[in-house]
Amino acid sequence: MKDKKMIFLIIGVIVFISIIIVLFTYNWADSDLKINISSSQNVLSTQTSSEGLVTVKVTPKDLLPSFLSWDFEIILDTHSGNLDQDLIKTSVLIDDKGNQFNPISWEGDPPQGHHRQGILKFNPIFPRPKSIELIINQVGGISERSFKWQLR
Repeated sequence: MKDKKMIFLIIGVIVFISIIIVLFTYNWADSDLKINISSSQNVLSTQTSSEGLVTVKVTPKDLLPSFLSWDFEIILDTHSGNLDQDLIKTSVLIDDKGNQFNPISWEGDPPQGHHRQGILKFNPIFPRPKSIELIINQVGGISERSFKWQLR
């Protein structure tokens, strides 16, 4: 009877250790996958619109569905006039199906002056679209500025 208990105990320990090894290996593979996807995200390039009197530069930052927000670094630059636009009100993100998403926040310089920089944040889009377009309206006398990226 003791031999049977010992055999079951050994088998239980082996099964337990095997499960731990599988889970540990799985988590590392999942972590590597996230790192690779995140690294490829940084490939999305900065785009610039120099129309009119204002230069607008947009750089996508964090665009994975698992992130809390999708962030776009915005840099506005002019040598005449004030940069007093409310980018939350004048911007929209559009996915490849034509769905429109409004920004959830702006973290950066207030609407004034000749130079502004900050992060325009959107809720993540899930499932992840094939492409996105950021539209910024009414900046520097230009009715619409369009910035497009292919995501996959």
